[in-house]
Amino acid sequence: MDITQKLRQAREGDRDARANLIEAAYDDLRRLAMGKMADEQQNHTLTSTALVHEVSMKMLDDSHVPMASRGQFFAYASKAMRNFLIDHARTRGRQKRGGDRKKFSFEEAMVACHEQRDEFLALNEALTALAELEPRKAQVVEMRYFGGMSNQEIASTLEISLATVKRDWEVAKAWLLRQLRHDGGADVCKEP
Repeated sequence: MDITQKLRQAREGDRDARANLIEAAYDDLRRLAMGKMADEQQNHTLTSTALVHEVSMKMLDDSHVPMASRGQFFAYASKAMRNFLIDHARTRGRQKRGGDRKKFSFEEAMVACHEQRDEFLALNEALTALAELEPRKAQVVEMRYFGGMSNQEIASTLEISLATVKRDWEVAKAWLLRQLRHDGGADVCKEP
């Protein structure tokens, strides 16, 4: 039975459907988590399997998991991964802001966020602000960065064109860079 059919059963109130859905989606969820965790340091305390298990538990407990479509389900999973990673960064302790900051390109800032919790949390705040103004652009960032999805997968999930995904990514990236510069989350230089 495929994921779409399990989503339908969950919408119709089947008690076991949510657990069956997570089981059926496990490989896809693990692929998303592996894409996200590939950027992490070797000695990171969280593994992609642990991330999938944490997100799966949250999805089993949350009665608001969207079941309308496969795309909505995986968009929710990407956001849950983001939230878990943010919480993980917060619990590992925070360093005070300031000091001798390096200058980063956007891609380097994304990688640096894993190593520097303050910048990672600043990115989260900027992304939350973007979501208030441009929810779809924030979703594209979540799905691409936190969910490890390709542009084509995002386009399919959000039911928009590939060109729109690329445009949303570029606009969101520029907006986030501007926010990070203004809020002091990271001193980000212009891209090459």
